[in-house]
Amino acid sequence: MVNIIETHDISKVYELKKSAKKIQALNKININIKKGEIFGLLGPNGAGKTTLIQILTTLQQPTAGYALIDGYNIIKQPKKAKSKVALMLESDMLYYRITAYYNLKFFCKLYKIPNYKQRIFEVCEDFNLVKWLDQYVENFSSGMKMKLALCRTLLLDREILILDEPTLGLDVKSINLIIEKLKHTKSTIFITSHDMNVVEKLCDRIAFIKDGKILKIGNQEEVKSLVKSDILMNVEIENGALDLKKDLMSHNFVINISKTAKGFQISIESRDNIQELLQILGNYKITGINEEKKTLEDIFMKII
Repeated sequence: MVNIIETHDISKVYELKKSAKKIQALNKININIKKGEIFGLLGPNGAGKTTLIQILTTLQQPTAGYALIDGYNIIKQPKKAKSKVALMLESDMLYYRITAYYNLKFFCKLYKIPNYKQRIFEVCEDFNLVKWLDQYVENFSSGMKMKLALCRTLLLDREILILDEPTLGLDVKSINLIIEKLKHTKSTIFITSHDMNVVEKLCDRIAFIKDGKILKIGNQEEVKSLVKSDILMNVEIENGALDLKKDLMSHNFVINISKTAKGFQISIESRDNIQELLQILGNYKITGINEEKKTLEDIFMKII
């Protein structure tokens, strides 16, 4: 499948005006995103996520390196590269002193979107905003502003959507609604988020960034397998719990045992030890057993 976004050793250094100090915001970033893919970028505040987005959308120039947006070089062909992208930077792209409708109408006129009245109502209906179109944006909740900003982005109908924290401040119902809408869009999506639940449900591949460097990149299972961690098994036992605990503690592959409401959570060194654990459990009245799966949040906390 063809790459629609490619970054080649992108670096960004900020020079502080009042001192000779320099800040390395990005350090040789290399990411390839395929056409139609949903790609997530995760990292703590100050990791370089927004800087990378601003470079990809030509709002900033890199100190070194370059990127290709659908084949167009962001430095040599910025207008053509920018024409492929619809950008959402939280809710900062809205005018608060006019109504929601006139916000969207203004952007439609600016970008010469045909049949804009129909398109506005279609997009806003998807996000339950039609009844709020005549209200001033300054009276909107933060969640409603985020949904309106996303509607504005989707109106452009671009091949690439670059979304910076698109679910920030939203309730669970609204987040799930946005996830479902984005899943069914035909556009390639590059999304940053602090919400691990959003990334797990939405993204095909993810990258972790810290201090301007990409630490891990791949699909969710690949990233999870790259980070070595213990295996957690939840065991429910009818009786004989104390005997089981003593038995388990005598084995070196058992790292930790924690009491739960119905039994124990057992931490073992690796998947290779599962069969040995099951042999031990076979000597007791076990009523339930399951492995606790690693989440992206677990991986994120280990990486950063």
